[in-house]
Amino acid sequence: MNKNWIVLLQQQNQLSKVMEVNRMTEKYGLRLDERDAKLILEERSHALREERRVEFGEGIAPKIIYEFCDSDFICQDNYVDTIIRLQEIFYTYKNEMQDEISDDELLHFMKEQFEEVCFGDLDYLAGTCLSIFSQAIRAGYRGYQASEGRGEYAEFDEVQRWDYDLYLEMLKEFFWR
Repeated sequence: MNKNWIVLLQQQNQLSKVMEVNRMTEKYGLRLDERDAKLILEERSHALREERRVEFGEGIAPKIIYEFCDSDFICQDNYVDTIIRLQEIFYTYKNEMQDEISDDELLHFMKEQFEEVCFGDLDYLAGTCLSIFSQAIRAGYRGYQASEGRGEYAEFDEVQRWDYDLYLEMLKEFFWR
């Protein structure tokens, strides 16, 4: 009986922490109702079981929400699904990186890639950006510590990107011969 009471109290505390983020996210047009928050926490439990992880305290959901709430690629229609998927990705790559990277460093890296490289594509984030970065972490790379995970992907990016200045130069040359 006591064990159930403790679990219920912990679940209620986690729910209230997730619901608290509404104060900040509302200015970005994002809001969770209690049903959505419960779904996020249920999926968190599922992801933790899948990745064989244990988490104490409020969990990663509020941190993910705070980190990503100002994203250009998250709107109310995809908000809950995106947070759930980001949780799954987070736990997967905490394992892949063998817990060498802090939660904040990983979140900063994820957000930066989500916005600037993946343009909101969660599959590209998980399947390419984080995969490449986790290989570097496992190989001993620690440069992310000084930057808290920011500005790191260019070191490992294997995909040729558009050069905006070169693109404009070519357009000028093409149209103004």
